[in-house]
Amino acid sequence: MREVTKTTTIGEILDADRSTAVFFQEMGMQCLGCPSARRETIEQACAVHGVQVDELISKLNAHLAKKSPGFFASLKAIFKK
Repeated sequence: MREVTKTTTIGEILDADRSTAVFFQEMGMQCLGCPSARRETIEQACAVHGVQVDELISKLNAHLAKKSPGFFASLKAIFKK
């Protein structure tokens, strides 16, 4: 089972589940549709916005596991594209 990691891009997460946008907006990322923001990894975004990367990853994985048990399967499908 694949999980969100430091190298997962913001675009990959948003494409799999748009409800995750609130987590990025809370850390100050307001331009989620911007091509450069979508290509950023979680680690890069956290460094720029002064957020603890491990804390955000934990929140995202917990949210996605509760909301959509099939999230990780859909994320895997995105990586195959």
